[in-house]
Amino acid sequence: MNAPREAFAQDLLQALGVQADEFIAVRRDIHRHPEMGYKEYRTSDLVAEQLEKFGYTVTRGLGGTGVVGQLKRGTGGKTLGIRADMDALPIEEATGLPYASCNAGIMHACGHDGHTAMLLAAAKHIAANGQFSGTLNLIFQPAEEGLGGAKKMMEDGLFTQFPCDAVFAMHNMPGHPQGHLVLRDGPMMASSDYVTITLDGKGGHGAMPHQAADPVVAGAAIVLGLQSIVARNVDPQETAVITVGAFNAGIANNVIPQTATLSLSVRALNPQVRELLEKRITELAHAQAQSYGVRAHVDYKRGYPVLVNHLHETDFARHVAEELVGAERVTRQGKALTGSEDFAFFLEKVPGCYLLIGNGTGEGGGHGACMVHNPGYDFNDDNVAVGSAYWALLVERFLKD
Repeated sequence: MNAPREAFAQDLLQALGVQADEFIAVRRDIHRHPEMGYKEYRTSDLVAEQLEKFGYTVTRGLGGTGVVGQLKRGTGGKTLGIRADMDALPIEEATGLPYASCNAGIMHACGHDGHTAMLLAAAKHIAANGQFSGTLNLIFQPAEEGLGGAKKMMEDGLFTQFPCDAVFAMHNMPGHPQGHLVLRDGPMMASSDYVTITLDGKGGHGAMPHQAADPVVAGAAIVLGLQSIVARNVDPQETAVITVGAFNAGIANNVIPQTATLSLSVRALNPQVRELLEKRITELAHAQAQSYGVRAHVDYKRGYPVLVNHLHETDFARHVAEELVGAERVTRQGKALTGSEDFAFFLEKVPGCYLLIGNGTGEGGGHGACMVHNPGYDFNDDNVAVGSAYWALLVERFLKD
């Protein structure tokens, strides 16, 4: 790393560190007032007000509550998009923090409050100090948590109104040291599909099973049989997950119910494996049900696709990470995750990269080790400075003259 570039990165970290308290307060305010997907009214008002104050041209309404802040400088023709998500989860907070959620049954258990604060902090610094030539689009997205806000923004014309040469997003990850940056080209996050298998049998008396067609027994066989798909149909070197999260049938111990319902979560890191899983789950459910004299109805809903990071953009993001925090605090090719992300829809349309920032390991009583989607989770505020500095540096490097 040459001295001028290293000095610039360190100055940037220092500058964003000086203003971090302002946006830690913003983060905690958002944390205290969480909102579910497509209902981020207060949050989007706050984001729009901040962006307008910084000098961005603000567009609202894409994806319902989505906000886009645009900043143009110079005559450069390149365009860059950076996304932060804004929605919370239906979880009752148990942190006991002074800024804990005041909305019963809703909390920021995934750090979207922190992602929004990091990008707002970067937005302020970039507007005041950024030396670039081109167009910057800051995308504040609703409804990431299973509701497909990214897809809805695209359907509402996101990339038609705000074309981007590349898009980037960052998510915190407990278990990695605070501020450590993790990148990976290729498949980074799994697809996520939702399956409901309804079994129609013939109800009857528990003492006379021969006069019934038991959907519970058929369902139990299907639960066990589904695991053979991963073990015997999927290439052992590929990743696949089939989880039966719910099995509902009957209300009495001496009554064979008429119906039973299984709810599945299905994940893969390869689109071809995803197709195979749908085919085999459907086939197995029908065949097993028939073998027990009941009928199966399979409702297979496609969720988020595999999130695939593009090689060139990920390599660029790696160089920015190493310039900012040093190679020793960067994982160049991290492990793929079986969680899912609707930023995958963006990456199907525009090249880009989704990266992780460590939220902490909890060693020595440290902060941030609690996993996301947990009532005890909290975003690590030390990441406001690092994350915002990363975005500011990425803008400088991508939209250079």
